[in-house]
Amino acid sequence: MPILKRTNIAIDLGTANTLIFKEGEGVVLNSPSVIALRSDRGRIEVVALGKAAESMLGKTPANISAIRPLKDGVIADFKATELMLTGFIKEVTGGRWLRSAPNILICVPVQATQVERRAIKEAAQSAGAKAVALIDEPVAAAFGANLDIDEPKGSMVVDIGGGTTEIGILSLGGLVYSSSLKVAGNVLDDAIINFIRRDRGILIGERQAERIKLTVGSVHPGASSSSMNIKGLEAASGLPRNQVVSTEDVYNATVEPVNAILRAVSSALEAAPPDISSDVLRDGMVLTGGGALLHGLPQRISEFTGVPCRAADDPLDCVVMGGGKILSEMKMKNFQKVSER
Repeated sequence: MPILKRTNIAIDLGTANTLIFKEGEGVVLNSPSVIALRSDRGRIEVVALGKAAESMLGKTPANISAIRPLKDGVIADFKATELMLTGFIKEVTGGRWLRSAPNILICVPVQATQVERRAIKEAAQSAGAKAVALIDEPVAAAFGANLDIDEPKGSMVVDIGGGTTEIGILSLGGLVYSSSLKVAGNVLDDAIINFIRRDRGILIGERQAERIKLTVGSVHPGASSSSMNIKGLEAASGLPRNQVVSTEDVYNATVEPVNAILRAVSSALEAAPPDISSDVLRDGMVLTGGGALLHGLPQRISEFTGVPCRAADDPLDCVVMGGGKILSEMKMKNFQKVSER
């Protein structure tokens, strides 16, 4: 029987999307963190994963549940997360890991508790991992954004995902300061939903709110205005209605959550040692994650803090690519040691 080479993968287990990096191949999966399950007389069966499951959200019969098993970057439903991870791992390994289970590096929110970290490791082990190591998301994001974090100078990264905003100031390969804020893409979507309901009396869902945010949204007050037509249900009558939503609407809807992010970034700069802060002031900070795509955000952060800010070249993949780099540099003889911490 031929000897099977062990597969090594890095996972960005996000609230909105899960990305998987496979050593030697790069990013091999980018899928919504959604699973659809059928419950029948106590038995649970996986109906769909990823995009197929996402299309079922809000549209399932009583015996099927389409859910997001992670909330704010950590596990909200252990069994569903385990089943989702198992499906994703089988998808990227072709199911050939029964004799040679993969080593897995998982990127986690920096302020995840020990209980939450243990739950993530146990879910990956139950999904078939040989060994599991965890890495803080700001560290992975900085590696993925190609920042020189091993140098004796300060670097700053702000990773805005679906569930959390992760802020890290790094030097000599480690975190000098870190914070995690449960205000990110999903909260912005909720703010748009609530604004349109209050201001227009129209009900829309999460997917349409995200489409509005990315199509006409801007968080900068000086952005050029554009608009788009949407369809929703009139709250009073429950009948379908067309509505026009503008850039100004999105700005007004998201003022509070964006201000929370701005304050968190400012607090990080204030908490950093003076020499580190001067490095960040000179070199600027980098935005990663889906929030980096929000129009006007880098400019808004720069104006609020006085520190240059730019979006990474490939912000959506930064965390998982950074995890992949760390995985590739990690000697496998040390992987087990790291995974046991």
